Amino acid sequence: MTSPEPHGMPVDGIRHAAPHSARHQAGHHARSVADHAAAVEDLLRPLRSPERTEHLPLRVALGRGLVHDIPAPISLPPFPNSQMDGYAIRSADVPDGGGELRVMPPVPAGASPDGLRPGTAAPIMTGAMLPDGADAVVPIERAVPDRFLPPVVPAAGQATGQTTQQATVQLPPAVPGTFVRAAGSDILAGETALAAGTFLGPAQLGLLAALGIPDVTVYKAVTVLLVTTGDEVVEPGQELPDGKIYDSNGTLLEAAMRQAGLLVRRAGIATDHPDALRTLLRAEGGAADLIVTTGGVSKGAYEVVRQAMEDQPVEFLHVAMQPGGPQGIGSFEGIPFLGFPGNPVSCLVSFEMFLRPVLAGLLGTPAPRLPVRARLAQQLTSPEHKHQVRRGTLQPDGTVELQGGESSHLMHALAGSNVLVHVPVGVAALAAGAEVEVWML
Repeated sequence: MTSPEPHGMPVDGIRHAAPHSARHQAGHHARSVADHAAAVEDLLRPLRSPERTEHLPLRVALGRGLVHDIPAPISLPPFPNSQMDGYAIRSADVPDGGGELRVMPPVPAGASPDGLRPGTAAPIMTGAMLPDGADAVVPIERAVPDRFLPPVVPAAGQATGQTTQQATVQLPPAVPGTFVRAAGSDILAGETALAAGTFLGPAQLGLLAALGIPDVTVYKAVTVLLVTTGDEVVEPGQELPDGKIYDSNGTLLEAAMRQAGLLVRRAGIATDHPDALRTLLRAEGGAADLIVTTGGVSKGAYEVVRQAMEDQPVEFLHVAMQPGGPQGIGSFEGIPFLGFPGNPVSCLVSFEMFLRPVLAGLLGTPAPRLPVRARLAQQLTSPEHKHQVRRGTLQPDGTVELQGGESSHLMHALAGSNVLVHVPVGVAALAAGAEVEVWML
C-alpha cells in the first residue's frame, strides 16, 4: 500500500495549484520563457551574417561553430585494416577444426602489402592494411605458437629458386570480417561529416583532421560589453563602506561568458546616473557585438538602465521566471542590448536561459546544456505561474540535492551547485522522489 505524500500531495509527486484569479492576475502580463528566448533570438540573428565568419586552422578553431556542412572527402577507414595484432587469412583456407598455414612476410602499419596467396597467413599489426584476398584476422594469442615467428631468410649461398623451408602456424577458423575494420565503416566519402552549426570540440576537430581537412569556416566569436551598475557596488579588493556590497555580477558573468567562448570587454561599475551610463555605453559600445548590463531594470525609483534607455528602442518587461523575472531587450544606438537583473543568481540564470542557448542555436557555440533527468532528494514548492530555476547538486545515485532556497542573492548556495533544476509553469509543488529536468553547470 502506498503511503500518502506529505501535505496532501498526490502520489505522482506533483501538486497543481488551484485556479485563483489573483494568482493568474500576477502572471497575466508576464512574457513566457519561450517567448522571451525567441525575442532574444530575433535580436541576435544578425550575428549569423556572412561578414561575421572567418577561416581558421583546426588548431585555433576549438569552441567555434561551423558555418557550412562539411562532407567527408574520403572514407574512414580509407582501406580495410586489422583491428588486432594477429594473422590475416583467407577464411576459406581454415577448416572448422583449424588448420596449418604458411607464414608470409609481416604487414606493418603504413605498408601496402602484396596480395595474400591461398594457404598462407600474413602477420599483421593493428591498423595495417589488409592484404588483397584476406577477409579475416586471427588474434596472435589464438595462434600456435602464440607469438610472431621470424620471417624465413634464405641461407647464405643458397641458389636462386632453391626451396626454403617456410615457417607455419596453427590457426583456428574465423568467419569473414572477423577483427577487420571495413573501409568506410566509420563514414563513407561524400557523407556529411559535420553539419552546419556544429560546436567544434576536441572530437569534432579530431574527425576533421582524420579526414585530412586542415581548416574550417567558423563564426567569429561574439564580443560583449559587460557593464554592472549601482551606487551600492564596489570592486573586490577595495574598502567596503557601510551600505555597500562587493560586485560579484561582473566576475560571475564574465567568467560564464568567457567559458562559453565569448570575448568580454569590461567597463567597470556604472553609477546610478543615467547620463554617465549613456556616455560610457557610447564610448565603449562601438567595438561590441552586444551590450549586457546587470541591475537597474526593475520598477524601483533608481533604475539607472531604464532611465538611460528612455530614448532608445528598448523594452523592459517581466518574464514568467523565478529568479530573473525583470528583463530588458532592444538596442542602444544600433547595438543589440540585453538588460539582466541585478541579483547575482538572477543574472546568471538569465544568461543560462536566454543568451547561452540562443547563441548556441544561432552560431553553434557555446555548446548547449544537455538536459538530464534526476529525482529530487527533498520536496519543493514553486509559483505555478512561473518557470522556477533552483540550484542543486546532482549526486552519483541520480538524485539532486537542492542548494539554498528560492532567493536570488544566495551566492554560497550557487557555488556549491553543479546543476540548475527546472520546475515548469503549472507546477506548484514536487514531492521528494519526483523526476525533474536538470542542466549541468
